[in-house]
Amino acid sequence: MCIGAMESDCRIPMSCLRPRILALHALFWVLVSLRVFGAALLSDERSAVAVTRGATAPCWQVEEFLVAKECSACEKLQLKILPACFHTGYVEKINCTKSNKDEYKSCRSTRMEEHLFWKFEGAMLVLTVFFGIVVVFRQRSLDRQASDKVRRQIESI
Repeated sequence: MCIGAMESDCRIPMSCLRPRILALHALFWVLVSLRVFGAALLSDERSAVAVTRGATAPCWQVEEFLVAKECSACEKLQLKILPACFHTGYVEKINCTKSNKDEYKSCRSTRMEEHLFWKFEGAMLVLTVFFGIVVVFRQRSLDRQASDKVRRQIESI
């Protein structure tokens, strides 16, 4: 990794190679992987269940439809009654063309999406500033250690 380079050029501190820190990193990545792959597996299972149901699947999954009412927030009564409101809190009214049935479909509003986007952007900005400051302080610390080492080597001559 840092063969032939000075010790101060190696930027991975030895404290990061302790078993406890490595175990925490491994645990973190396992949890992230489970979250990502678990969500993918669950979505595959849900689609497989919808396909096997056949007749019990909502009409908008098996035929063409028209949006009768745009995506809007669910009212208090709808939150308790409509299963489509449980997922996102927003619902749109669908009119299936072949069966001519009116059903409700869960949807994501643009306002909610925009709010989530700006929350994410804000969090990324805060993390960028935080880790930028950490990098600056760490670099100063490493530079100070290197200059102290050089000073001690010069004093020992």
